[in-house]
Amino acid sequence: MAQRDYYEILGVPREAADEEIKKAYRKIAFQNHPDRNPDDKAAEQRFKEATEAYEVLRDPQKRARYDQYGHAVAGGGAAGGGFDFSGFDLADALRAFMRDFGGDVGGFEDLFGGGRRTGGSS
Repeated sequence: MAQRDYYEILGVPREAADEEIKKAYRKIAFQNHPDRNPDDKAAEQRFKEATEAYEVLRDPQKRARYDQYGHAVAGGGAAGGGFDFSGFDLADALRAFMRDFGGDVGGFEDLFGGGRRTGGSS
């Protein structure tokens, strides 16, 4: 299966600044986050795809390699020294999201209707 272009996934131009990439990722990630879309596999896939794209484009070295070699290097292809996301799953995507946007865990839970996991009475 051919992978979509990371810039296309985030909806930003190739010359996008770091802040523009971060803002675009945040918007897509919040819209498709599993807590906002329970049992929606398509939203989960979009969330993972956007996170994968962001993980490459947010890092200047990875972005430069991606810009030069595309997915050949992103998939660990012939160009070597690439990044292999074959084992990239939802847990990895959630950790990456929380790293950059989940500093205030209480606020994050509130945003997505948190408290669901506590099971306490209201």
